[in-house]
Amino acid sequence: MQTRKISVGQRELGCRPGESVLDALLREQVEIAYGCRQGACQSCIARSLDGAPPAAAQAGLKDVLRHQNHFLACLCYPERDMAIGIGSPEQRFCHATVTGRQLLNAETLLLTLHTDQALDYYAGQFVNLKRGDGLQRSYSIANNRAHARNLTFHIRRLAGGRFSAWAHDELKVGDLLEVSDPQGLCYYLPSGQPRNLLLIGTGSGLAPLAGIVSEALHHDHAGQIHLYHGSREMDGLYWIEEMRGLAAQHANFHYTPCVSRGEAPDGVASGRANDVAMKQLPDLKGWRVYLCGHPDMVQQSKRQAFLNGAKFDDIYADAFHVASATLD
Repeated sequence: MQTRKISVGQRELGCRPGESVLDALLREQVEIAYGCRQGACQSCIARSLDGAPPAAAQAGLKDVLRHQNHFLACLCYPERDMAIGIGSPEQRFCHATVTGRQLLNAETLLLTLHTDQALDYYAGQFVNLKRGDGLQRSYSIANNRAHARNLTFHIRRLAGGRFSAWAHDELKVGDLLEVSDPQGLCYYLPSGQPRNLLLIGTGSGLAPLAGIVSEALHHDHAGQIHLYHGSREMDGLYWIEEMRGLAAQHANFHYTPCVSRGEAPDGVASGRANDVAMKQLPDLKGWRVYLCGHPDMVQQSKRQAFLNGAKFDDIYADAFHVASATLD
């Protein structure tokens, strides 16, 4: 065995034989969060920037984290020199032009942007949109990876929301915005092909779920795909006919709109989307679950899905997706 070189930003340090990356970082007084040192707490998560880390260093991580070359520093005994990142990476932006805008319902705007460079994203991730004065907000990408330079977003008008009100009232076709690098871990991976998927969203939480559905169907996903989209009243729902059209084209895609107040018309379920889903799908063993919408719904659905048999590692919800659907 030999000492391996570890590059962290502008620093280089040696990781000695039999020493973990965490031990080397702490010995050299590099600041990194850590706890149990046994891979259980996952506090010391880092990312390999120049290739896959040792497989043993990814034990216990979700597949999307492994896919992005994240690893646990306490379990990483490097087999080669490594360049690693700790903490949040510096945010980068590209320029984009507004190419389309359309109201999906009274409070939700479908915004289409064309970026000056292709973005490497996964369906279900989010970006930060930034206007000229620096004001920025997080919004989920609503389309699949086939549209690397044309991105769509569902922007919900919120009371007191500076960015959402501006987007609804002032942003025009031809205007310029900046778009950050994609972020988030709530996305579709084709490697999960045979598995059934459950997607539950409320309000504009439909955006990332629609992207995930589109990506899965684009890859001829082999498992069943069930999408439940909920709102209090009918006027809070949108894309009903589009989703029904997809369901008519794909035998493994099932769409259920839900309203929790008032009388539900034919073809619409009565009740909260998560309650309807859990009642109709009582056995979620082996399923992958995606949740986007109101924070209370997401937390309740996590518990319900677990009690219905889903593993916690197979339940995906991104805080920014939730925020983009409820806050501004």
